[in-house]
Amino acid sequence: MALNFPQIDPVALSLGPFDIRWYALAYIAGFIGGIFVIKYFLKKHPSSFITKNHIDDLVTWVVLGVILGGRLGYVFFYNAGYYLENPMDIPKIWQGGMAFHGGLIGVITAMILFAWKYKIPFFALSDRVALVTPIGLFFGRIANFINGELFGRVTDFQYAFIFPNSNEPRHASQLYEAMTEGLILFLILLYLQRFTSVRERFGVISGAFLSGYAIFRFFVEYTREPDTQLGFVVGQLSMGQILCIPMAMAGLGIIIYAYRKNANRSA
Repeated sequence: MALNFPQIDPVALSLGPFDIRWYALAYIAGFIGGIFVIKYFLKKHPSSFITKNHIDDLVTWVVLGVILGGRLGYVFFYNAGYYLENPMDIPKIWQGGMAFHGGLIGVITAMILFAWKYKIPFFALSDRVALVTPIGLFFGRIANFINGELFGRVTDFQYAFIFPNSNEPRHASQLYEAMTEGLILFLILLYLQRFTSVRERFGVISGAFLSGYAIFRFFVEYTREPDTQLGFVVGQLSMGQILCIPMAMAGLGIIIYAYRKNANRSA
């Protein structure tokens, strides 16, 4: 028997003509939580390259990377045909349509430029950001669930939900992703960074995040409904799974590269 979907208003708070949605609050919670954790570990394990002021400055760069990359990633990876015919709709992010893999590319680009500007080793910076990224993923997937979007495939699983715009019980794949890509991955990265041998090799945390996310996302995609406009891209593989394959390989390559280099003296 399917569970009743909790009818939660996507609008968390209305201030006159302005609506504050849970999805926006999820982004804010992710950024605030990430900043707090990064600064906490900078205090606990001081860096010779990165200061708290750097992190404050980095926030703007990352926000732009997430928004621009996430939107353009959705446009080109998931719905290129529509947006080629309707290019004026590309900036309309309030209508929905953000892609994690695009946001990842946007953030990496922002970090490359930021590291170059402030003369910071790239992986010293990316390790900090990778460590806290699951926080944003967790809150983002919870918001997806509240919105009743990106739901899973039809199932007879006893803890399935009947989502809005669907009259059949489906996997709560948003919650599966919140637990795996969000909470579990965050705990794994927290555990890894406890070891000096990991912290002193810039890139290990970054690589672990990339591979960990890719593995979790790849398997959860088997419970997630493929995008209607794409369906299955190759056999029974979705676009999300296809994009996870090079991501996992890149993560593994970064870890190997980090361990082959001499350990850095300062984390």
